[in-house]
Amino acid sequence: MKSALITGANRGIGFETAKQLAALGYFVYIGSREKAKGLEAVATLKALGFSNADCVELDVTNILSVKAARQAIKSKTPQLDVLINNAGISGGFPQPALTVPLEQVKTVFETNFFAPIQVIQEFIDLLKKSNEPRIVNVTTELSSITKHQDPDWEFYAYNPSAYGASKSALNAYTVMLAKELKDSNFKVNCVCPGFTKTAFNNYMGVRPVEHGARAIVKYATLTSEGATGKFFNEDGEMPW
Repeated sequence: MKSALITGANRGIGFETAKQLAALGYFVYIGSREKAKGLEAVATLKALGFSNADCVELDVTNILSVKAARQAIKSKTPQLDVLINNAGISGGFPQPALTVPLEQVKTVFETNFFAPIQVIQEFIDLLKKSNEPRIVNVTTELSSITKHQDPDWEFYAYNPSAYGASKSALNAYTVMLAKELKDSNFKVNCVCPGFTKTAFNNYMGVRPVEHGARAIVKYATLTSEGATGKFFNEDGEMPW
């Protein structure tokens, strides 16, 4: 049975992604900053008929927590097949470029950019033991620099100088990582789930959570012919 770790998976898109992967036969590890909430998520999955799930306490911004999570998973499985860096924060809006507090920017980057890097670096040895390792970095359409230059874009008026920039940085790191792993069997991509209705945006999104997770699952389960080092949403490749 293949295994997958999803960060920030006790609710929202992360939880729905876990449910969809469990339905495909993956053993899913629910990464949750608060273990109690992770246990609740696992209980919910089991109530739905999925016994192939467990939780791991994981604060992605705390390197000691990341290392402990790695040891916990390593004690249960010799390898990890899928890593989905889903945990993230918006940092609160608005975020005007001229006045957004620097501390706010640093906080957002800590979770959305630096944390995925340290999670990847800690779990890379378990991923390398998989025959088909997959890494998905969850991003956003608001990270597209090309889109932000298009006055006709539906979100052109938004200027999330912390959140959008942190995800743009994550996109860039994804490209660098995919290039470094290009001669291996890794597939590394960033995926935008779309403006999904979850607690993350106070349920203001327009897409059901099932659709948002579907795009993530698609690129977490790519075949050997799949792309790597790309930026996708449910409709296909996105402009950087």
